Amino acid sequence: MAAKTQPTATAASSARPSRPAGSRNLPWASLVVLAALGFTAVTTELLPSGLLPQISQDLHVQESTVGSLTAGYAGVIVVTALPLSKFLGARVPRKQLLVGVVFLFALSNVLLAASPVLALAVAARLLGGIAHGLLWSTMAPYVAKIVPADSMGRAMAVVFSGNSIAMAAGAPLGTLLGGIMSWRASFLVLAGVAAVLGALAILLLPAISLSATSARPSIRLAIRQPGVVTVATAWPLLLFAHFALFTYIALFVRAEALPDAATSLSLSVIGVAGLLGIWAAGITADRFPRRSLIVTIAAIAVAFAAMPLFSGTWGGLITLTAVWGAGIGAVGIYNQAAILRAGGEQGEAANGLSVVTIQLGIALGAAYGAISLGVAGAQFVPLAAAIPAAAALVMTVAGRRHAYPPGRAEGGRL
Repeated sequence: MAAKTQPTATAASSARPSRPAGSRNLPWASLVVLAALGFTAVTTELLPSGLLPQISQDLHVQESTVGSLTAGYAGVIVVTALPLSKFLGARVPRKQLLVGVVFLFALSNVLLAASPVLALAVAARLLGGIAHGLLWSTMAPYVAKIVPADSMGRAMAVVFSGNSIAMAAGAPLGTLLGGIMSWRASFLVLAGVAAVLGALAILLLPAISLSATSARPSIRLAIRQPGVVTVATAWPLLLFAHFALFTYIALFVRAEALPDAATSLSLSVIGVAGLLGIWAAGITADRFPRRSLIVTIAAIAVAFAAMPLFSGTWGGLITLTAVWGAGIGAVGIYNQAAILRAGGEQGEAANGLSVVTIQLGIALGAAYGAISLGVAGAQFVPLAAAIPAAAALVMTVAGRRHAYPPGRAEGGRL
């Protein structure tokens, strides 16, 4: 995934190596490479779920056991993201760290494709999880140093489009390739993509020396920054809600008496709508971040609450999943900007904290969805998902002063 998006002008501009703070020119080639890195990471995270039957049969283990490839991947992110990003972030220049991370993805996928037994496959996935945590701990603060502060929203929208493209196309295409050839071929192709991206990163990403980093990352200092804890809680709550329903969308569609094809359509709609949400966030995140985020979270909560009532038809299902997908795509941009801004000089550490809390939110969201499924049934899982979404909305509204302050074009009391 998953798994699985504005610093203060002073902090960001002091670290920016070559661009004047007022410039609106973006380093497009670098941003596209970073978006492709995100695409590779999320496709790597999601692909085992689509190839689970083939992996199970080839490695001669039960399908439930193959789930350890996903669980281990997420678990190692939680354990390693903060200490490794703190240790390496103080010693390795950001460009070199990103290049190393993408080649680690390539190695992980090659080893996975070559694994004869599950234990080695899990070990390969642990390497991928380490790379994943380092990538998302490093990439957003790196972007904050290579683009003007007043263009942060647009830059993050470009970079994080890779996530939605991976959900809409990367994982489905990888699954299709695995069905046509083999699951091992899918991961080898993904490894090849990562290797090519590593070469492009060497050529196209601008270098940032360690001296350009404003402060050594400190989680303790980051937590003390007003607003950091709020953002690092509200953002994961939204992903908690998202994965509570996303994990069991097939069962919900079946409970609504729609054909199984509606599940594939719903997943595609969520991914494509996510791209539209990212585009909208890129337009509004620099000028209207607070109002836009509040409206977006409210729309997600309403869509969840309305699904048991109106998703029994194709039109209702497509409409509500489109609102859901667009919203979940947009909130990543707004919250990524918010965590860097709230962290200030400790933006990198604050971002690393959010990486960990997001992974916890994803894992716990799936478990929460399972509990809701057992207690209320598949049809009412969306209602359960609406509860943490509403809680995130309350925190966002309450965080006006530090966590989610108004943008430069916003006024009023909202």
